[in-house]
Amino acid sequence: MKQPWRPRVLIGVVISFVIGAVVLASAGMFVARAADPIKIGFGMALTGGLSANGKPALLALQIWKDDINKKGGLLGRPVELVFYDDQTNPATVPGIYSKLLDVDKVDIVTSGYGTNLIAPLMPIAMERKLMIMGIFGLANNEKYKYPNYFQISPNGPEPETSTALGFFELAARQNPKPQTVAIVGADAEYPQNALVGARELIKKFGFKTVYDKTYPPSTTDYTPIVRAIKATNPDVVFVASYPPDSVGMLRAAHEGGAPAQALRGGMVGLMFTSIMTSMGPMLNGVVNYDFWAPEPTFLSMPGIKEFLKEYQARAEKAGVDPLGYYLPPYSYATGQVLAQAIEATKGLDQQKLADYIRTIEFNTIVGKVKFGKNGEWAKGRTLMVQFQKIQGNGIDQFRGPGKKVVLYPDEFKSGNIVYPYSAAKN
Repeated sequence: MKQPWRPRVLIGVVISFVIGAVVLASAGMFVARAADPIKIGFGMALTGGLSANGKPALLALQIWKDDINKKGGLLGRPVELVFYDDQTNPATVPGIYSKLLDVDKVDIVTSGYGTNLIAPLMPIAMERKLMIMGIFGLANNEKYKYPNYFQISPNGPEPETSTALGFFELAARQNPKPQTVAIVGADAEYPQNALVGARELIKKFGFKTVYDKTYPPSTTDYTPIVRAIKATNPDVVFVASYPPDSVGMLRAAHEGGAPAQALRGGMVGLMFTSIMTSMGPMLNGVVNYDFWAPEPTFLSMPGIKEFLKEYQARAEKAGVDPLGYYLPPYSYATGQVLAQAIEATKGLDQQKLADYIRTIEFNTIVGKVKFGKNGEWAKGRTLMVQFQKIQGNGIDQFRGPGKKVVLYPDEFKSGNIVYPYSAAKN
């Protein structure tokens, strides 16, 4: 007797087995893909003029990555950092980010450190519709007004004037009020932006400009510049410079005799531990911008002490800035912003991430961060600090409060300005 149903049953079993195997295999593939790392890519100044800050910025991001992975990663996936040395050379940036996006297939990109290195990244981000986090650039988005760009440095809604605002406000408060100003800076992206802001503020506060010039970034002898400034006898001096020229300008001023009431203002590098210890008492009286200082208000921010403890332990082994008070907390905060946005949007969609970052206030180790106009902080927090009572070249004096006194803004003030410069330089 024929039993036609048996082959059908057998066929059905085979089909069910095959389908089950496919489903299991697919599930396995899904699990594997879900466990693939989330790749965050960037260039960073690991050599060249900005490497003294680029290396600490990288270390801070690595600490953030390790902290996140200890908690299970993001979206159940580990985080991986993919980075290349941009050599502090803007010409390397397009090639680095093309490789990151097209070869390494990173999920998210951040900028490297500094205005000059962010500038060539902006057209790439816009062309590819990327959400981009900038690390310490000044006014990079003023020309583009790209809505998916966000800047972690606390410049505020008017970035071009942010570096100089506190400087000129403090100058205007002195009695008698200074009348004449000299401004000078390197012919490069950041100093040029800072000088644009300085010129606006000079008009706003009613000062008279007696010197306004730039110098080539390749300059090594700053004595002629200092002499030319001194010849105009300005009441105050605003300098916008990168680390090598910041040191060169200060040394030349110290040796040649700076104007009696000189301040400084926009000198990158004076926050680096290596420069503070090498310059020592030559820094006394100098007023300069900063973003973080070991003063009580900043040391009380949630998570900052734990971060600095971990950073300083690793920095000693890595041979990078041993204190990490300038850029590293903000570099770590960059990761915190990304993590909160990725978890909240439950994905890596560039536009969704940008839309979320644009509207939310973030909790970070540098305090609450809310982005506003052009991706800058909705409320600026660029500090003006004054170096005071520095003795010798020892590092320990810079670990705690009192040597880099916060003068501005008022809500973060930790001491009073010593003015004129001649009264504070010793």
